[in-house]
Amino acid sequence: MSSQDESGRAAETPSGAGGEALPPEERGWGDYVVPAVIFVFCGVVSWICTSFEEALPIIVGHSMQPRVFPIFLMALIAVLNIFLIFQILAKPVSRRRWEPSQTLISALLMGVFYVLTEYVDIMLALIVTMFTLCVVWGEKRLWVAALVSVGTTALIFFAFDLVLEVRFPRGLFTDWYYG
Repeated sequence: MSSQDESGRAAETPSGAGGEALPPEERGWGDYVVPAVIFVFCGVVSWICTSFEEALPIIVGHSMQPRVFPIFLMALIAVLNIFLIFQILAKPVSRRRWEPSQTLISALLMGVFYVLTEYVDIMLALIVTMFTLCVVWGEKRLWVAALVSVGTTALIFFAFDLVLEVRFPRGLFTDWYYG
């Protein structure tokens, strides 16, 4: 498919980029594998959650059992995955070159997040990970990246601690707070 630009020359438009759906033979394998992997992930996490022990009524009262929230999240992700499948089938997926540096750094940050969470503090891990992700993915203003990472972490912490009354594991910052 081609169109003309201002100079009158034919500009090549990638197949499917004009708004029509790509035929099945032009779809990439990722169009099928990614939704399948998401469904498998949701199923595995939900299955693991069914093995959680039930909390005593004196501990949870009339609120949810510990297994309910992760299963709810997996159900929500599965429903959103269905919308993703419909979107992939209805609209073309633009193909672009892989961003190796951002993708690789983001993947490595998951390991850094785990190490910081396990050996230092989950709040520090959230701040460092969010700040680094903001910078890696193009935020030039460091104060904005810092505000997003610290503000979001504080919001998460106080929402869980004060509203949901869920305590985080002890660490550097949480020891100061729980003191």
